[in-house]
Amino acid sequence: MADQKALEQKYAPVGQAVTNFSEYGAKIDGIFMNGEKLVLKAEVPSKVVSNRVWNAIKQCDPTYSDFEIQMTVTGGDAQPYTIKSGDNLSKVSKLFYGDANKYQKIAEANNLSDPDKIQVGQEIQVPALS
Repeated sequence: MADQKALEQKYAPVGQAVTNFSEYGAKIDGIFMNGEKLVLKAEVPSKVVSNRVWNAIKQCDPTYSDFEIQMTVTGGDAQPYTIKSGDNLSKVSKLFYGDANKYQKIAEANNLSDPDKIQVGQEIQVPALS
């Protein structure tokens, strides 16, 4: 019989990936066992955040044979984001993609000719990567 506590510890980074985006509406709705699998039920606000959660799952165990995610995406593909003090597109890219070097995708999606010219309070869309 699978040990729920051990599986929760193994997949803790997945839960953390969801809670990292709680200010955007991501939330965990439940964690339970279904046979030999740990099941995480969650809601995320966009495909962008869903992709980050999937990346966390694959980092924990590329086969995730002892894990099941029941994830509902409540919004669209892109993730809205409001620029905060101290932000740059590399920082936003790191948050949503896990890679600061993909900032150009955000710049292109928002028709920003100069990625360094963003303003606090500016609303941008972080596109889902294909």
